[in-house]
Amino acid sequence: MQTILGANGIIGEELALELRKNYTDKIQLVGRNPQKGHPNDLLFKADLLDPESVIKALENTEIAYLTVGLPYDSEIWLRNWVIVMQNVISACKKNNCKLVYFDNTYAYAQDSKIQTEETPFASEGKKGRGKKLAAELLLKAIANKEIEAVICRAPEFYGPGKTKGLTNSLIFENLKNGKEPKVFLKDTVLRTLIFTPDASKAMALIGNTTDTYGQTWHLPCNDNRLTYKQFIAEIGQQLEREIKYKVLHWVILKIGSFFNHYLKETQELLPRYAIDNIFDSSKFKTRFPDFVVTTYPEGIKIIIKDFKIK
Repeated sequence: MQTILGANGIIGEELALELRKNYTDKIQLVGRNPQKGHPNDLLFKADLLDPESVIKALENTEIAYLTVGLPYDSEIWLRNWVIVMQNVISACKKNNCKLVYFDNTYAYAQDSKIQTEETPFASEGKKGRGKKLAAELLLKAIANKEIEAVICRAPEFYGPGKTKGLTNSLIFENLKNGKEPKVFLKDTVLRTLIFTPDASKAMALIGNTTDTYGQTWHLPCNDNRLTYKQFIAEIGQQLEREIKYKVLHWVILKIGSFFNHYLKETQELLPRYAIDNIFDSSKFKTRFPDFVVTTYPEGIKIIIKDFKIK
């Protein structure tokens, strides 16, 4: 059996579909209120902050995938990511199961250096520190051979369905609702985005490949990176109309943070929107040369259709 911890987010949902399609028909979805995506999915209610609950959730599990998303709050991330990771590591040890951890880039420094699997953790923000501590716990458990585990890391999402991320919320959600798209800080710097179905497919592949364990993998992204100016121009080309948008500068975002909780919580990440973001996934592409990465035009086309944007 393969178990997804935090199964009702977009990554967990698409991961379950991919696992059932290509790897196993025994899938368990774990969460506070898990919901079936397929009639044969097994459901298990659990709180990942409760160690006994996690141990029970992973009974008879061969591979566990940690894809849970915590509330977007700095204090919660700094406090709870360590607790969740420790509980999951302990439960995997107890049940002798492998762990695939879906991570983001928050722990990396917010600079324009190329991000590889060897990039050190250097974030000074609370969210980044929370993710750093969690990743370090897992890396230590791997080094000490406590469990078999692998880290799958991804940059910012874009994608269909309930994909979350600034690109989706500021551009596609606004277009869907007839509003003007927005961009943080600059529209002329390069962005590396990952298409959510690609992330889930790649993670399922890594989790079911024996020689990937004990390592960190950057999940596959399109190397033909675009600026937001180019990204929105591609949307306009597909919609056959000009898309007017607004670039939100530092002062506006700072003022907005006093009145909007989401903007307040986003302040920590703003520096990365003022510089090129180059996330390198060549290690994955070398190991899995047949994996087809969705191009930005293809991804945009899928989202436009899914969101019914006119």
